[in-house]
Amino acid sequence: MKTKIKIAYIGGGSRLWARNLMSDMALEETVSGEVALYDIVTEAAENNAVIGNKMMALDEAVGNWHFYATKTLEEALQNADFVLISILPGTFDEMTHYVHDTERFGIYQTVGDTTGPAGIFRSLILMPMYRVIAEAIKRHSPEAWVINFTNPMTLAVQFLYEVFPEIKAFGNCHEIFFVQRILARALKEKTGIDVPFHDIEINPLGINHFTWINYASYRDIDIMPIYDEFVTKYHGKGLLPEGKWREVGPFGSAEQVKLDLYKQLGSIAAAGDRHLVEFLPHAWYLKDQETIDQNMFHLTPVSTRIKITENGNASAIRIKEGKEDVQIHPSGEEGIAQIKAILGGKRLITNVNMPNRGQIPNLPRGAVVETNAVFRLDSVEPIHSGDMPGFQMAMTKRHIRNHNLLIEAFKTKDLKPALLALKLDAATEHLHPEEIEEMFEDITESIKGYLGHYTGGQS
Repeated sequence: MKTKIKIAYIGGGSRLWARNLMSDMALEETVSGEVALYDIVTEAAENNAVIGNKMMALDEAVGNWHFYATKTLEEALQNADFVLISILPGTFDEMTHYVHDTERFGIYQTVGDTTGPAGIFRSLILMPMYRVIAEAIKRHSPEAWVINFTNPMTLAVQFLYEVFPEIKAFGNCHEIFFVQRILARALKEKTGIDVPFHDIEINPLGINHFTWINYASYRDIDIMPIYDEFVTKYHGKGLLPEGKWREVGPFGSAEQVKLDLYKQLGSIAAAGDRHLVEFLPHAWYLKDQETIDQNMFHLTPVSTRIKITENGNASAIRIKEGKEDVQIHPSGEEGIAQIKAILGGKRLITNVNMPNRGQIPNLPRGAVVETNAVFRLDSVEPIHSGDMPGFQMAMTKRHIRNHNLLIEAFKTKDLKPALLALKLDAATEHLHPEEIEEMFEDITESIKGYLGHYTGGQS
């Protein structure tokens, strides 16, 4: 097993994924090496390098990693064994427009980074950036394994393969872990058996943030009938004490949507409620604020994300100046376990986003899908997960069609396919075509600084 490696982290000024990764590295003693942090905001990457190196100096740290910021993408990628991508496409100014300007058309977006109008406009901003990244990987580290954390996950991974078909890339998402925790809770309530969520075996299938589970077990216990009873017990009430969902913050929910979808469709929705509702017909859960409140989930305003970023920046400066201590703790993410398995360590089975090679037979081949995969020496092999059920399959194909339209917009340097994608999206089905065109024109004007690829300008 190779034990000394180089990781290139694109978006190395990240306040979430980078710090989680560095914390996990500080607790990892079998693999070591260097991490090159590249970010368009160089100061943010430099601050994270200081934080990472301070983590390694803690008494409880067992890791041996050196973090440093680079001025260029090319320098970060040179001789990299692994490339991690976690960027914000554009800025929060653009995100404010594509998340909130839709509200005057009756479209409320809970997350605003994956699908719906926000996913469409975010994808248009992302693709020119990802072309640069994919081409740089092809030139400077073509054999590296590439792990994507950026949303929209499905489109991002799809586009990496579009630009560099031989790339060894997959997308990582932790949403399924939260559902495994719910399944572990159901098991404990029924049997008294208390197990870590990773010990719950599942069969996920779908696309990122619209993934479904049709199998769940723990050792010789089939959890599916247990979950059926669990849903009957909590449907209509949610999984939090009455009224408590309002207190869990703008990223939380009572999981009522998940329970309701199981009642309607008979399979377990394996993503957070806030993500799920954005993929479904507008009238189901996002019709109006009353419907949102009845289903006990939050909208996440962009202003909240801005505040979190400001707090993260302030924390980084305090740490750099020695006014705040760093801490390390397991993040619960699987990035390091995946890297170790690819290097030849313990085999791992977990969910990833990769092109469909037949692992979901009734979805288009080549479309990026989310299923389990086996990680072992220099290999990530998707596991055959079977067909998606009817309604879920039809909705998933609808979203895959929109991904293809967005890629067509990039290839043809024309926004018309993107407008068609907006007209075909589940979020806009209550609107007249003229209203959709007005929305499209308003938002594209607001984010035009990032749309030069499509309009003949600079981007």
